[in-house]
Order: sequence, then C-alpha cells, then structure tokens
Amino acid sequence: MKRCVLLALLAAAIVAPTAHATNECRGLMVCVPVTGPWVVTPSTSRVEYDLSCPKNYIVAGLDAEVTSRGIDVGFVGALGSPVNPGITTQRDAVFLGRVVRGSPVGATFRPHVGCVPAQGGGGRAPTVHDALAPGKPIDRRVIEVPALHSRAVHARCPNGERLSNATHAVAFYGPTPPSAAAARSVRVAQSVRNGTVTLAIRSRVNAVVQLDLLCVAA
Repeated sequence: MKRCVLLALLAAAIVAPTAHATNECRGLMVCVPVTGPWVVTPSTSRVEYDLSCPKNYIVAGLDAEVTSRGIDVGFVGALGSPVNPGITTQRDAVFLGRVVRGSPVGATFRPHVGCVPAQGGGGRAPTVHDALAPGKPIDRRVIEVPALHSRAVHARCPNGERLSNATHAVAFYGPTPPSAAAARSVRVAQSVRNGTVTLAIRSRVNAVVQLDLLCVAA
C-alpha cells in the first residue's frame, strides 16, 4: 500500500468506555464497517496504525473512539481532486495518533473505517510548466504479530526496495480499552541494522504489535 501526504482529520471523540455511536458509515448507502483494536497512544512520538477494508472495498468513511480528549487522531491520504474514495483513500487507512494534552498513561484510540465497493479512482495531471504530478514513492508494508511472552520479529523491504522508515504500534482487541497496567505490560524495542528491522517484544498480556515498513525503490 502506498501513501503520500498527511490530511488533517480530527476524529469525533468521546471518552471510552462510554457508548459511542461511531459515524464511519454515515451518509453511505452501501457500507461495511470495520473496527480496529485499541491502539496504545504515546505523547513522545506519533503512533501509526493501518486498518484495512475487505477485498474489493475501499475506505469511504473514518471515525475513532478515544479514551482521552487529549488524543489527536488523523489519517494519511493521497493528493488528488476531488477528495474522495479511490483518490484520497484506497483499501487501507493509516491512522495517526498522539497525546497532545493530559497524561498519556493508558491512553488509547480505536480506529473505525466505513468501506464501500471499489469503483476505481482518478489522478492528477501536471498543470504548470514541466512540473511533475505527485507520485506514490512510498510502499507501506504492514506486519501484525501476537504479543504474548517474549519474541523477536525481523522484517525487511522486498528486493529492489530500501527501508525509508519503520514504526510499530501496540494494540488490544476487545470491546473496551485496556487498563493502564495492561498497556504498560507490553514492551517493544525497535532496532534497525543493514535494512532489517527487529522488534524485541516482551509482554505479560494478550496483545498485538503492528510493524509498518516504509519502503522506496532502491
């Protein structure tokens, strides 16, 4: 999956676990809602989480639940006009979360996407002199693994591509957010050597870790 430019989106927020009717399918005649896990959200850095629609569907709506009103949630979208599914979004949506106010202890957000049948999309042509239209140079590779006990995960970009950046996220599936103690009980150390990303995971609870590799042509 390829992504380019960050579009600002402030997701509808309400403090969990209070019931919240999410709006990812509002206004869509045909829509398949997909709910992600509770993503642990730091304040020291931005966390990224990739949520996918079923095959042959694309993202047409987004929403999120948060456990603190101090969590800022956005998503990654592509350049193009008009801003709509098939141009701005494809099958996946990459959510971006960060605590910008208050305590980050136990802070989480749960992403939601509304999916509609894929109908293709458009592009954007050069309009000034010999300038090029923005391309999609980033290839995002997503790996999700269970985090239980201790394990090491190794990943690298495909042949012909090099690693540009790598991020990881800790998440918990379930109807309610994890406790602060559960969130703290998962430790992940990330390192990179010769293009290989290694995650050293230590956990005492049942969680998942998602690793995102941003790869570019070598």
